[in-house]
Amino acid sequence: MHSVSTVILSRDCDVVQIPAGHAVTLPAGTEVDITQTLGGSYTIHVTGGLYRVGPKDADAIGMKPEEAPLGKPLAAGEELSEAMVWETLRSCYDPEIPVNIVDLGLVYDMGIEELPSKGKKVFVKMTLTAPGCGMGATIAGDAQQKILMLPSVEDASVEIVWDPAWHQSMITAEGRRLLGID
Repeated sequence: MHSVSTVILSRDCDVVQIPAGHAVTLPAGTEVDITQTLGGSYTIHVTGGLYRVGPKDADAIGMKPEEAPLGKPLAAGEELSEAMVWETLRSCYDPEIPVNIVDLGLVYDMGIEELPSKGKKVFVKMTLTAPGCGMGATIAGDAQQKILMLPSVEDASVEIVWDPAWHQSMITAEGRRLLGID
């Protein structure tokens, strides 16, 4: 969503301050502007700054958490695929930018390893648009939780790396289209 709507928090709401990454609680009755609703999280503007509202607190802003098609059972003989993981990563967003982390060019590497239990471990290496961004742990945590919802995934590791440094040329053609650049 790219239009802004104003709501009043129906209850105290745990949020993450953007871009600092600090966890805070906004009190019930606070007037907020919802500026982005992508990937199951919400970006709100309150006098004094931007905040990310996670799916568990969607009701506080009058939203119903998205029901992602993650975790659906695999068909007989079907294996977890890299395509499934990439699609899942495309449901993760930087709360300040309305483009998913894959199309922003933030995901550098992804792999799947079979565990002795026959379950899977997924490894992801990603970066951020700026080294000082305090949202790294939040974005990586969102990606990890969504990957863990995939069938047969028992473990997931999402590592923030800084080499190579991210730059705008890493944005995919779809990301450039969504951002209106080029």
